[in-house]
Amino acid sequence: MREVFPELTQDVIGRMQSVEPRLGEVMTLLIRHLHAFVRESAITHDEWRASIDFLTRTGQICSDSRQEFILLSDILGVSMLVDAINNEAGEGSTDSTVLGPFYAGPQRELANGESILLREEDGEPLVMRGRVANDHAAPIVGAKVEVWQTAPNQLYDVQDAEQPRGHLRATFRTDAHGKYEFKTVVPVSYPIPSDGPAGQLLEKLGRHPFRPAHVHFMISAPGYRTLVTHLFMSGDKYLHSDAVFGVKPSLIVKPKRDGAVQVVTFDFGLPASPP
Repeated sequence: MREVFPELTQDVIGRMQSVEPRLGEVMTLLIRHLHAFVRESAITHDEWRASIDFLTRTGQICSDSRQEFILLSDILGVSMLVDAINNEAGEGSTDSTVLGPFYAGPQRELANGESILLREEDGEPLVMRGRVANDHAAPIVGAKVEVWQTAPNQLYDVQDAEQPRGHLRATFRTDAHGKYEFKTVVPVSYPIPSDGPAGQLLEKLGRHPFRPAHVHFMISAPGYRTLVTHLFMSGDKYLHSDAVFGVKPSLIVKPKRDGAVQVVTFDFGLPASPP
C-alpha cells in the first residue's frame, strides 16, 4: 500500500486537544483505519460521493419504528462482533446475540402462562417455558423476561398497520422457582426490510435478506448482566445463512409436540454483573 499524504493523518490526530481519554483512543484508531482504508482502496471522487449518498439515504429512512443504521450494522456483521466482544458467555451462562432493529421498549406485563397474542393467528400454537438461573444454577426470582417475534405474515407489529401495537410482545416475571412460561405461535423465517439502502446493498452483494425463525428474549435482574438473545427453530433453511449472522448453535431449539401444541423448554443462565 502506497503511503499517500501520511502527514495528513498525523495532523488530524494531533489536532485533538483536551479530549476525554477513551474518546481520544477510539477516534485515533478510527482516523488511522479510515485513512488506511481510503489509501488501500484508492477510492475515487465518484465512489466517495456515492458512499456519502448511501449514508445520507440510510439516515433519511430511519424513523421511530425503523433503524436502518442498526440494520446496516447487522448485515455487515458489526453488531455480532460488538456483541461478542462485550458478552462472552462463561460456564452456566446463555449465549447472547444481536438486539435487532425491532425492539420496541418494555411491553405489557402478563402473568406466567398467558398468551402474547392480541389477535388470532393461523400459526401453530407454541408454549415456551423454562427457568432463569445464575451461573451456579440457583433460580433468579422476579427476573424480567421480555419477548417479541414476528407474526406468521413475516412482519413485526411496528411494520404492519393491521397488527395491534404490542401484538406478539410481552413482559413476564420469573416465579419463586425462577420459572417463566407463555403462549405464542411457532415463529416463521422472514426477510429484513429490503426497500432501503441496507437491502439494496445486500442485493448488490448477491446475498438474501432472510432471517431464520426465532423468538427474541431480553432478560434482566438486579445484580446480573442483561441477556439479549434469540431462540432459533431447528430445521429452518436459513439457520446457516442468517442475514445478520446472529445464529449460535447453543440457541437452536427443537419444539416437541404435546397434544395440540408444540412446546419449547429452555433454561437461561445469567452471569453476575461486573463488580
